[in-house]
Amino acid sequence: MKKIKEKLLAFMAIPFVKYALVLVIGVVLIGFAGSNSIMGHFQNKAKIEELKVEIENYEDIYRHDQNQIHQLQSSKKEMERVARERYFMKTADEDIFVLSDDQREYQENNKHHETAE
Repeated sequence: MKKIKEKLLAFMAIPFVKYALVLVIGVVLIGFAGSNSIMGHFQNKAKIEELKVEIENYEDIYRHDQNQIHQLQSSKKEMERVARERYFMKTADEDIFVLSDDQREYQENNKHHETAE
């Protein structure tokens, strides 16, 4: 233990070693510790890029919806088409048949209507 202490004191007696040590510790603290570190900076840049892509996607959806609203407001036929397709609206002399490709509903309905023989 005494030899290690003597070698450490001899090493610290070299000029500029103290300054280099403080500089290295400072760079390590700035680079890797804390919320404002260099690593955090790169993580924040990556997050910003992800959010920009998400903003572009939402802007595309917004433009599509605005276009659809404009079409609905300007065309009575378009409004009627949407009402028929999405909300199953009909005129008085029509019948609506809703067809589904969902196999789960078919299987569940068959289980309830099966009879034991």
